[in-house]
Amino acid sequence: MAHPAFQLKKAKNDKYYFVLTAKNGQVIAQSEMYNSKDAAENGIASVKTNAPQAEVDDQSEAA
Repeated sequence: MAHPAFQLKKAKNDKYYFVLTAKNGQVIAQSEMYNSKDAAENGIASVKTNAPQAEVDDQSEAA
């Protein structure tokens, strides 16, 4: 499998989720659980569409 990649998976509870892997194959993000495969695929499409515009919200320093 080529990386980076979205891997669509089915959990033991019959819900679907996806992971996003980096070039080296490590998981860099995991989705929530979805009730259907279509919903998980829509989640992947959303990340593909919206991530390039995502801003960084740096919360590393306590207020």
